[in-house]
Amino acid sequence: MRALCIGLVGPGLIGKALVLQLDQQAAYLATQMGLRVALVAVANSRRQLLAPAGAPLQGAQDWQERLQAAGDPVSLPALASHVAAQRGPGGVGVIVDCTASDEVPDHYAAWLRAGLHVVTPNKKWGAGPLPRHAAALAAAREGRARLLAEASVGAGLPVLGPLRDLVETGDAVTRIEGILSGTLSYIFNTWAPGQAFSSVVGAAKELGYTEPDPREDLSGMDVARKVVILARGCGLKTELSDLKVESLVPAPLREGSAEDFMRRLPEFDAEMGARAEAAAAGGGVLRYVGAVDAAAGTASVTLQTFPAAHPFAQLRGSDNVVSFATRRYAATPLIVRGPGAGAEVTAAGVFGDVLCIARGAAE
Repeated sequence: MRALCIGLVGPGLIGKALVLQLDQQAAYLATQMGLRVALVAVANSRRQLLAPAGAPLQGAQDWQERLQAAGDPVSLPALASHVAAQRGPGGVGVIVDCTASDEVPDHYAAWLRAGLHVVTPNKKWGAGPLPRHAAALAAAREGRARLLAEASVGAGLPVLGPLRDLVETGDAVTRIEGILSGTLSYIFNTWAPGQAFSSVVGAAKELGYTEPDPREDLSGMDVARKVVILARGCGLKTELSDLKVESLVPAPLREGSAEDFMRRLPEFDAEMGARAEAAAAGGGVLRYVGAVDAAAGTASVTLQTFPAAHPFAQLRGSDNVVSFATRRYAATPLIVRGPGAGAEVTAAGVFGDVLCIARGAAE
């Protein structure tokens, strides 16, 4: 039986969901895949907990308390060394970055060069500086390791894998479009005619769909990072600064507290309402869309109008959708649709990448 040793950086909502899934599937993976899964290290921004051999953390109900009470000061190089030591001969070592940090990806190249695989939903990696991106990919080739980030776009939806398959099998991707924010999908899917835009944003905030400061969602930067990741998946050398991003935050409200923003947002309801009415007058709806024009080498994030029969107009709740137009899928684009947010589905996307690596290592 092969060892699959995992080090987790970032035990937040997604990280905790992943640990639970590892525990629930451990017996299945042992009997059906011949994998002995062991979560051997966990680190947050301050502390880390390294498990002794034979005592994986995913089966310990008190691992969170142990991390807070007795964990050592965080040292990501030490965590990586521990994962490498625990995997043993023939084993697989994977470091999972479930943070939203822009600093943790700085370590990817060293981990990959040492033969440790990396899996992450962290958009700061995929949309970060191109030199760091290229250095990590080169290190993966050097260390014969893999770096997978399926869950960085669309949570658990299969988006980056199919894109990679299209490119590697020789298809020509011409355009990618998608509704890539669960928050903004919910807002525009539930915004009814005659309803104030600010009231929909307020309701989404109360339900926990938005960040504590909704401007983080309405600015479009989360969508922009996902668009950069998709553009790079097409082979484009796109930086975040290259994108045209239409912010939904009125210019006078971009400074100040979140409370002031919510208090003053109704002042701008008429402007957004006019756009919605114009769309409805033509039989359409508004949707916030990220797009990659691979042929032109450009990318954008904008508020667009779609006819009621369009797949983007038919979403419900906080679902995401991605459309791939390619040489092979020219007349009818390839559509991927489903839940694009949530800790459980995102963790499942991460878990799937981990198992993809384990299967590849067995071949």
